[in-house]
Amino acid sequence: MTHQPTDSPAQASSLTEVEPYGVERIPDEERTASPSDLFRVAFGGANTFSTCVLGAFPVLFGLSFWQGLAATVLGVLAGALILCPMAVFGPVNGTNNAVSSSAHLGVHGRVVGSFLSLLTAVAFFSISVWSSGDALVGGAHRLFGLSRGPLSYVVAYALFAGLVLAVCVYGFRFMLFVNKIAVTSATALFLLGAVAFAGDFDPSYAGSFTASADAATQAMFWPSFIGAALIVLSNPVSFGAFLGDWSRYIPANAPRRRVVGAAFLSQVATLLPFVFGLATASIIATKAPKYVDPAAPDFVGGLLAISPSWFFLPVCLLALIGGMSTGTTALYGTGLDFSSVFPRLSRVRATLLVGVVSIAFIFVGRFALDLVRSISTFATVIITCTTPWMVVMILGFFTRRGWYDPDALQVFNRRQRGGRYWFTHGWNWRGMTAWWVSAVLGVLCTDIPGQFVGPLGDLANGVDISLPLSLAVAAVLYLSLLWLFPEPRAAYGPEGARWVRTKEAPVPPITGAAEHPALTDALL
Repeated sequence: MTHQPTDSPAQASSLTEVEPYGVERIPDEERTASPSDLFRVAFGGANTFSTCVLGAFPVLFGLSFWQGLAATVLGVLAGALILCPMAVFGPVNGTNNAVSSSAHLGVHGRVVGSFLSLLTAVAFFSISVWSSGDALVGGAHRLFGLSRGPLSYVVAYALFAGLVLAVCVYGFRFMLFVNKIAVTSATALFLLGAVAFAGDFDPSYAGSFTASADAATQAMFWPSFIGAALIVLSNPVSFGAFLGDWSRYIPANAPRRRVVGAAFLSQVATLLPFVFGLATASIIATKAPKYVDPAAPDFVGGLLAISPSWFFLPVCLLALIGGMSTGTTALYGTGLDFSSVFPRLSRVRATLLVGVVSIAFIFVGRFALDLVRSISTFATVIITCTTPWMVVMILGFFTRRGWYDPDALQVFNRRQRGGRYWFTHGWNWRGMTAWWVSAVLGVLCTDIPGQFVGPLGDLANGVDISLPLSLAVAAVLYLSLLWLFPEPRAAYGPEGARWVRTKEAPVPPITGAAEHPALTDALL
């Protein structure tokens, strides 16, 4: 039986202690989290204002409420199914997913996962801070007459960033505590919002693709529907690189179906903020259409314009809670991964460094370079590159029957050489090739109208096929390479391989001086 880390006095006191662990394997006695904790962190990180903004995209694309709901449900379910297997690596290996990827991309190739998660976290952390900060300032303006000048936004962004960074420095236990509060309070505020807008909501909102629409408009229906579904899908997929950051505290003997189920249900639960964003966007399109102009959408401004005055304060609270929840889940994983790439940096130092750089990016992007809109394009492209990496990981787990050598996974972090996952000079070219070929192909086929269209973006007559194509190519190419160019038998453990061939090859010995920072040094 497992128990939740906030249930006992000993665990409660750990909230005020800085987490000492980086990407080394978490000791068994410290792995006291449960699948329900994973649910809270993953759901809390998405049960936010920024998810509402993504939920508004079907309306921005011209879909009716019911068409948008279908696209949203499709995107959430598909994304949850892609994401949920990524939760098993943490309990099995006791470390994050980037380190676990050493088994499939090689001792050196695992840096791919670290940098993908770094870029994803910075992108979604920025979206969260910008959207939540704008909502907080806008709500305070309507409620208290606060000026909406640059100083107000600077203070709001700095407030979010400082609070998030403090929570991330303390680590997993504190983050779990914050998300436990956020899940309950944000859910209550969304339900309160349903009451606030119930009188204005009309599920018969027709959108642009009506029976009277011209042929050119009708031809854009499927590109718009698929595009909206893919934007929704990108939200659960964005957690793929981070699930191991949180699930590594779950005991190895926890039932895998419960761990996978917790990850799946955490994303299904995000239908709450997604549908809230969709429903309120349809109201905005009817009552204040200027805020849903595709050329310059402003969901936050539109929501405040249609909100009853008594809901301004809940909007501010929702922005504050949501910004904290999403920010901590993104920045915590970023610091953890960065410390794994540069072992001289402890988790705390890496978190502080990446946090400062991310905060600088947020301010420069908001006030100097106007990156607020382009960051959504950047996030979409990063997700297109991350998904094939996830496919390689999931298929690798399946072909290896879930068996890994924990000591060999830590070779890179200890600045050593050799081991089961050394492959070719530290690189497994099979997994690397499957990843980069499918990622490049996905980027080339990306079609985000008005923002980014790849050289092959028009292959499907305006339908964005980048993500499905990269998924399929990664799966077929990776399994083909494993079959045509077998990996060493030793990489597959005592039960051997599933679906693929292996070859007999000696395991190079692990050499080099292992470096294990002292516990006290890790706290500095």
